[in-house]
Amino acid sequence: MQTTRHEPDPFLTHAEPVLMVKDVAATVKYWHDVLCFPGHWTWGTPPNHGGVSWQGAFIQFSQNEEAAGRMRGQCIWIRVKRIRQLYQMHQDSKAEIVMHLAKQPWGFVEYVVKDLNGNYVTFASPEKGDDEPKSEPLPAVVRVLGRKLTTAEYRSLAKSVGWTSPQPDEILQKKLDAALFTAVAENSETGEAIGCALILGDGLSFFYIKDVMVHGDWQRKQVGSTIMREVKRWLDDNAPDGSLVGLFTGDGLSQFYQQTGFGPAFGMVRMIERPQSG
Repeated sequence: MQTTRHEPDPFLTHAEPVLMVKDVAATVKYWHDVLCFPGHWTWGTPPNHGGVSWQGAFIQFSQNEEAAGRMRGQCIWIRVKRIRQLYQMHQDSKAEIVMHLAKQPWGFVEYVVKDLNGNYVTFASPEKGDDEPKSEPLPAVVRVLGRKLTTAEYRSLAKSVGWTSPQPDEILQKKLDAALFTAVAENSETGEAIGCALILGDGLSFFYIKDVMVHGDWQRKQVGSTIMREVKRWLDDNAPDGSLVGLFTGDGLSQFYQQTGFGPAFGMVRMIERPQSG
């Protein structure tokens, strides 16, 4: 006699491969520093298990030297969006790319990285439907350096991206002076500021990236990406180990910031609003 089941069907949320490795701590560090996975964790002292994550991709590592040697050459296939940005990130981080970015007969654009354990990671994106925005190469006249912005430069950039600032110049100047570092993109032929990003914080444990702007005439030319790489360079050189670096952005720009190691987080905010006198 057949009975009717009333329980809901099982629902699978995601799958995580577990790779056998010789050194969990070194592996997690490699996947974080070289393959740019922002989420990372370890278990045990010294670590005998750990993992990394990046949005929907999760990989775990378990320490087993014998199995790691026997199973060397394991493969992981990861589907991504905006693969060309990721490919450039992995080139910049000196990942060992054993198959360069190329179209494959099965309809995907792919490249392959060999990790420190001799395992292979394929990053792939559909050849059709890849929603990468078109971007021109960085113009030769653009240079990015660390320097202060003037209030006039700030207001010009803010106006070009549609931001308004009711603050008087003296208040705006205090905000600019409070920045620990400001990355400024310039047109080297004119000295005009065409983009910027400010780093605020206590200089010890917390850093906040604010007011990332690129003038409308210079967008889609790799200016913003170059500014964020300069921000990352300064943080890597100056922020103490274990520091928290934060920023606020909408979903539309989340992948842009992920190329410099940022990942989604949960939090709460409160805006201070004082009644206007008069």
